Amino acid sequence: MIHKKKVIVVMPAYNASKTLKQTYDEVPKDIVDEVILVDDASRDETAKVAKKLKIQTLVHPKNRGYGGNQKTCYEAALKRGADIVIMLHPDYQYTPKLIAPMAHLLASGLYDVVLGSRILGGQALRGGMPLYKYISNRFLTLTQNLLMGAKLSEYHTGYRGFTRKVLEAVPMAGNSDDFIFDNQMLSQVHFLGFQIAEITCPAKYFAEASSINFLRSSVYGLGCLKTALQFRLAKLGFPSGPFSGLKP
Repeated sequence: MIHKKKVIVVMPAYNASKTLKQTYDEVPKDIVDEVILVDDASRDETAKVAKKLKIQTLVHPKNRGYGGNQKTCYEAALKRGADIVIMLHPDYQYTPKLIAPMAHLLASGLYDVVLGSRILGGQALRGGMPLYKYISNRFLTLTQNLLMGAKLSEYHTGYRGFTRKVLEAVPMAGNSDDFIFDNQMLSQVHFLGFQIAEITCPAKYFAEASSINFLRSSVYGLGCLKTALQFRLAKLGFPSGPFSGLKP
C-alpha cells in the first residue's frame, strides 16, 4: 500500500510455468498488497505453479486471447478494491523491480497511467529485441504520435500501470480480445485526456519470453494504424470502433 492506496499486480499468463516463480519472487511485497494471476488455458502447469506460490489464481476454461486475459485481470483487481493496478507479464521479460517506482508515480496523483518504455534509454536492441520489431516499433510510434498528437516513446510495451479511475473510465470490454487490445486501450486513455508517464525499462528476449511471430506482428501493426486513424476521425467528430460513445 502506498499513501493508503491499495496496490495490486495482475499477471496475464499463458504457458509461463518456467518463469513464473522467478518473476513472482522479485515482486516488492512491501508495497504490493495482492497479486492476481489469470491463466488463459495454458497447456503447461502455470496454474499449478501459481497456486503453489499462493498467488490468487483465476483460470480460463478456454483460451480468450491476450486482450481477453487482461479484461479478466482488471475486472478481478477492481473487485478486490485496487486503487493502483500494475500489469506484469509472468514471463520475466520485464523486471518486477520497476513496480515500486511505477506505483509511486501513480500514487502521487500526478499521473493516471505509467508505461515501462523499452525505447527510452536505448536498451531495446541491447536487450535482444529483433531488429524488425524495433524498426516496426519506431515507425508505428512515429505515425501514431502524428495522428494522435501525442509524444510517447512507444505504444507497444506490455508493462503498464493504471489508477482505478482509468480502469473504470475506459470501455475496455468492447475492445479486441487479441494483442491489439493494448493499443486500443492506450489510445482510449489518451483520447480521454488522462496523464501518461513513461519510465525507462530494460527488457529481455529469450526462449521462454512471450512473443508473437512476424505474421501476427504484421496484423498487429495494421491494427495499430487503424486505431490511430479511428482516433483522428473521432477527434474530428466521427467516432467509430473503440472510440464510439467516448467524449474527450
